[in-house]
Amino acid sequence: MKRSSTIALFYTGIALVSAAILGTAFFLRSRLPEPELPVVANAGKQNVESWFEIKNNLTATNQNGETVNLHDLRGKVWIAAEFFAICPMCAVRNGAELSELYNQFKSHPDFHIVCISVDPENDDTAKLADYAKALGADTSNWWFLNAGDQSETHRFLEDELGFFGIRERTDPVDIETNGRFAHDLGFLLVDRDLHVVGKWPLADARSEEARQRDPELYGKLKIDLTDRIRTELEKPN
Repeated sequence: MKRSSTIALFYTGIALVSAAILGTAFFLRSRLPEPELPVVANAGKQNVESWFEIKNNLTATNQNGETVNLHDLRGKVWIAAEFFAICPMCAVRNGAELSELYNQFKSHPDFHIVCISVDPENDDTAKLADYAKALGADTSNWWFLNAGDQSETHRFLEDELGFFGIRERTDPVDIETNGRFAHDLGFLLVDRDLHVVGKWPLADARSEEARQRDPELYGKLKIDLTDRIRTELEKPN
């Protein structure tokens, strides 16, 4: 038999065996019961009015060395953000954003900003005060907080406030470039009843990668956040 004929017979045999296997598989699948799938209606279309309530309190020291509690802010509309004093991302990306929001709403008696350090071991009161001064923050309506124990602070930020997990960097070059901790740069908005009503990742939306994917996302998020702050402040206390 010629070589070409042998090859042709070989591939014909493979095709027949494959067809038989597929036919058996489809037959067996047809005999199985259909799985029950969950019913999803209007997926992605609902606007969540209220995410969750901050039930547990956090006691911390602010940039003036005063002891304060997050539950003291009941009746206020406030932004919560993570930071640490030598975080380059906090200074470059979030500092300007928070200052702009602060200057826009600081005249309203019920507006407040809270920045909680993810590095309480190193962010003492002096560092908090220097950071606050650099951003023009007044303790009456903008707190920079050290909550003491690092693991408990991280647990509260992740479990109670819903920030993404905080990761401690180990590579010396990475630490030198980006700081000791990788953490969430999003802004949470809390209403007068201590409900977290949304999260706005403005820093991520400003990144080059995000702008390439959606050049208008940052502007949309910023407008949406300021509109929501204004809406919450207009609600009665």
